[in-house]
Order: sequence, then C-alpha cells, then structure tokens
Amino acid sequence: MPVNKHPTIESRAQNFARALQQVFGRGFGPGFWLAVFWLVIVAFCAMFADWLPLRDPLDPVIANRLDGPLSGSLLGADGLGRDILSRLVHGARVSVVIGLTAVSIGMIVGGALGIIAGYFRGHFERALMAVLDVILAFPWLVLLLALVAFIGQSLFAISTAIGFLWIPAYARVARANTLSVVQREYVLAARAMGATTTRILVREVLPNVILPLLAYGLVAMGLVIIVESALAFLGLSVEAPQPTWGGMISEGKRHLATAVHVALIPSITIFLTVLSLNFVGDRLRSRFDVKESNL
Repeated sequence: MPVNKHPTIESRAQNFARALQQVFGRGFGPGFWLAVFWLVIVAFCAMFADWLPLRDPLDPVIANRLDGPLSGSLLGADGLGRDILSRLVHGARVSVVIGLTAVSIGMIVGGALGIIAGYFRGHFERALMAVLDVILAFPWLVLLLALVAFIGQSLFAISTAIGFLWIPAYARVARANTLSVVQREYVLAARAMGATTTRILVREVLPNVILPLLAYGLVAMGLVIIVESALAFLGLSVEAPQPTWGGMISEGKRHLATAVHVALIPSITIFLTVLSLNFVGDRLRSRFDVKESNL
C-alpha cells in the first residue's frame, strides 16, 4: 500500500470544501440575499456610473431647483437644480473606492502583522500589541483629521488615512485566528515534516485566516463609509464639486424646512448600504466562528 507523503494536502482540501459549504450553504435567509442584492446595485452604480443614462451630476438646472421626487426626475433635484439620482450614483463611486481601498490597506498590513504575531509570539507579539493598543486608545477622529490635513484631501489620501486607522483592528482579528490555527493537526504535521516557516504561513495558516478577515472586512467597510461621510459632511473629504453622499447631506441640511428629501435621500442610501454590509458581514463572520475572547 503506497504511503501518503503529503498528509496535509487532504486536510487542506477538506478545509477548503468546508469553507465553501459554509459560504454557499443554506440557512442565510431572504434578508441576507436582499442585502447582497442592494450591495450589488451599489457596486454596479459605482463601476458603470459614467455609462448609465443619467444627467451630468454637476449640471445645474435652476428651473428644477428643489424639485421633489417624481417631479421631472426620479428622486428630485437639490438646491442648485442638480439631479439627486445622478449625484447618488456618482457619489457611490467615492464611497466604494474609499471603502475598498481602506479595507484592503488594513487587511493586508494588519493581517500580515497579526499572522506573524500570532505565529511567532514572544517579544514581537508583545511589542506589536502595545503599539496597537496605543493607536486604538488615541481619539480616531482627531488622528484622522490630522492625517487628512497632512496628506491632503485627494481620494487616495483619504483612503490611505482611513486604512491606516483600520490596521490595529485587522491585526487583532488575524492574531486571534492565527492563535487557534497554529495548534491544529495539519499545521503540526507540516512542522513535523520539515516544512519551512514561509510554507506553513502561506499554505496552512493564511487560507484559514483570510476567510474571517474577509467577513470582518464587510463590517469594516460599512464603518469606513460612515467615516468618509462624516468627513464629507465636515467638508474634509474629496474636494468639490465631486459628489459624495456625506457632502449631499451637508448641502441638504440648509433645506430641511422646505425640501427635506435633499438630505433624506442620501441619508437613507447610506443607512441601507451600511445596514447591508453589517448584515452580510455578521452572517458570514458567524459562520467562521471568530473568537472574540482571543482578541
């Protein structure tokens, strides 16, 4: 009978099949798929905003100023007569780009630091956790405003600043999952077979840590959208005239007494997007059993 020289290959295949079953298995419910459907719409608008048959979001039509929904345009017009639907669609691009970029920065940098700390332990882990605790203890809004003032208000600068603030959270999640993974049989078997540290981290640890990180990333993206909208409300996000959801709320606050829809519609859009991200992220994260006690 031939001897299996690679006992970890079967374990990895089983873990991958189990992960796919967790992601695509039954039991999510209609609410989960409604949330996914809304997120697909937002992503579609962000990618194809320039090709959709919409008015120029920067084109003012004074005759349409403060028009209500279904009067001339589907969602009405703002205080300058600009089409609200068109501005929502183009504003989705800013929220999606900043959300994806910031989450990617936090996931790559924080995830790598967390995996290394959870695998090697020792002085590096203690030093890293101390630095992360200091960053988490610092008022995030003050730090974010300082970063934006230092590096500018471009799309890349804001994404980088918010992504930097998410590194500690991702590092803690990655470390917590790595601590549980490194004690499993297939990792111990790989060590016993003489596998290098790089091979163990890439082939054994990373595939089991990346799924919880991705699930957590959906929840984090919702928070990033809120942070970006808050900056836009304060006039510190991407510079005008680029439409943003937070900027639309800020512009509409002056018309709350006469045309509440100008601020209400982007507020509802942010609410539905963040709610969908949180709902989908929480459901997926529960499948991957992230141990909060290890954080």
